[in-house]
Amino acid sequence: MKRIAQISILIIALCLLFNRPNLAFSGYEEEINQEIKNLNDEISGNKKKIEDIQSQQQEYNVLIAQKRNEQGSLSNELEILNAQVAKAQLDIDASELEIDKTNLEIKKTTLDIQDKDDQINKEKEHIATMLRLMYKQDQVSALEILLLNNSLAEFINQLQYLENTNEEISNSVNSLKETKDQLEENKRTLIAKEAELNNLKTNLEEQKLALTQQQEDKNFILEETKQSEKKYQYLLAAARKEQEKTSAEISNLEKSVREKLEKLKGNPDLNYTGFIWPTGASYITASFHDPDYPFRRALGEHSGIDIRATYGTPLKAAANGYVARVKYDGTKNYAYIMIIHGDGLSTVYGHVSAVNVKADEYVVQGQAIGRTGGLPGSPGSGPFCTGAHLHFEVRKDGIPVNPLEYLP
Repeated sequence: MKRIAQISILIIALCLLFNRPNLAFSGYEEEINQEIKNLNDEISGNKKKIEDIQSQQQEYNVLIAQKRNEQGSLSNELEILNAQVAKAQLDIDASELEIDKTNLEIKKTTLDIQDKDDQINKEKEHIATMLRLMYKQDQVSALEILLLNNSLAEFINQLQYLENTNEEISNSVNSLKETKDQLEENKRTLIAKEAELNNLKTNLEEQKLALTQQQEDKNFILEETKQSEKKYQYLLAAARKEQEKTSAEISNLEKSVREKLEKLKGNPDLNYTGFIWPTGASYITASFHDPDYPFRRALGEHSGIDIRATYGTPLKAAANGYVARVKYDGTKNYAYIMIIHGDGLSTVYGHVSAVNVKADEYVVQGQAIGRTGGLPGSPGSGPFCTGAHLHFEVRKDGIPVNPLEYLP
């Protein structure tokens, strides 16, 4: 009778196990599911706001393009700058929304990970319980089960429970594996989202700096011209003349200095081995042939890149080379350093506020050659220079090329 009671208890336990309650709808998990649903709603709301901002950005892009095709005037330039400032603010708003959205996605993924952890623990507990029950059942031989049952039908039912138990364990193991795989995927997603968040924060800071620069551009023009179209056109003409003169100087030097170097004996090897960034920073405020470059219609294509740099930042030679020209007189006239390198390459460093080298000397990569400038009215700034930066050019056989194709 004792053995019958044990087997009966076993059968009842198995029946209870096979029909165990679904814990997925416990109060705690319902709370998590509701929180995930709320997060999804917030994420969707942020996406809609970002789409609205992108639509406004496109409108500003159309306006800027339209104004650029009109005759160059002070009013047009100010309208372009106003549109660029407004668009830059929208860029910041969009980035802040992206950061909020990513934070929400990180929170949601964290909840998903917590939920999967709970599921894994439940599956482990379930498998352990099944194994304990199977172990007890294994202590009863098939002959004992047959003798202790009143009919063959009851015996077959007992064997079916044993078979179901094995299948239940197999299913639980597979479920555990799937849940574990999903957990690892969620963790990878979380790591990627956190990296994306850091990039967004960095981009946001750069956009805020860009907005400050564009506001300074506008303020500079208003201050210099006093909103006088005549004064604006006069300044443009002066800037155009200075630019054409500098471009002619650099082109002529490129050819004459290389001819001079070929005749010299014992000159250092100028073979090109790659450039480094001439300043510690690498944030670009104006790109090569930048369509958003101020005064592009009046002054022509931007022949280099503008690198953001605090006024007086140490300036380094991008590669070994020969100093072809140092133009600096301590006034606010445009100042630059030109260096000849191997492989037909040369570099130009514009708006310098101080110089450490002179023409006809050799420099090595990374050597301090001067300091950056660019503040309006400061030494070496030149006309229409709106903010502190380095104008950096790379030329191939005398022709300006995109510096980003050569920088690391």
